[in-house]
Amino acid sequence: MRRRTGVHALCATRPVRCPQSGKLPPAMPQTLRAPAHSELLIKKSRFIGCVQPMADRASAQAVVDALRREHPGAAHVCWALLAGGQSAAVDDGEPGGTAGRPMLDVLRHQDLEGVLATVVRYFGGVKLGAGGLVRAYTDTVAQALLTAEKVALQRMQNLHCSVPYALEGLVRREIEAAGAELLQVVHGSLVNLELRLPQAQAQAFVTRLNDAGQGRVGWLQTHDSPGAG
Repeated sequence: MRRRTGVHALCATRPVRCPQSGKLPPAMPQTLRAPAHSELLIKKSRFIGCVQPMADRASAQAVVDALRREHPGAAHVCWALLAGGQSAAVDDGEPGGTAGRPMLDVLRHQDLEGVLATVVRYFGGVKLGAGGLVRAYTDTVAQALLTAEKVALQRMQNLHCSVPYALEGLVRREIEAAGAELLQVVHGSLVNLELRLPQAQAQAFVTRLNDAGQGRVGWLQTHDSPGAG
């Protein structure tokens, strides 16, 4: 039996344009809350798909290695990772451009970030041709995405501050009140604290802490990173 929904099922809704400018609103990047799976049988070949949240290439490679151990009889374990500068598209022995790249295109079309797509193929003895392979790998990933729960990807920011010992309790209370994550505390001549919170909340937090600390809070260089909201 051949089941095929494809990316066309994911593109049925028409985009809404901004009435003032006539332009499409910028898409908000999303990631996945949890893994989602699919399985297609196409001309006797079995395609087992999975899409899941993934932070970086090293983590993705570990997942792919585990899949190879789990499916020793599979002909191919193809994968695509969309994770900023660590993105990848791997055909794993399929003809070049017929597996990893189409899988990556599906992720991009859905405005996803920090997502790994994998497809394990058991060869059924019938060759699909280049076009057939592209459709098969595209549809396997698209089918998995149909059941995946997507969440907004908000950018997180790390803040580093140094305060006198007398203000440590105040800073800890402010961190807790803001719902921020306290990453590290180092005690020296001053107390150095590192925390993470959504980038959209960072400036208000800094202003609030500066006011409460009456000029006694020092700030070090900060950096930001993506995270699921």
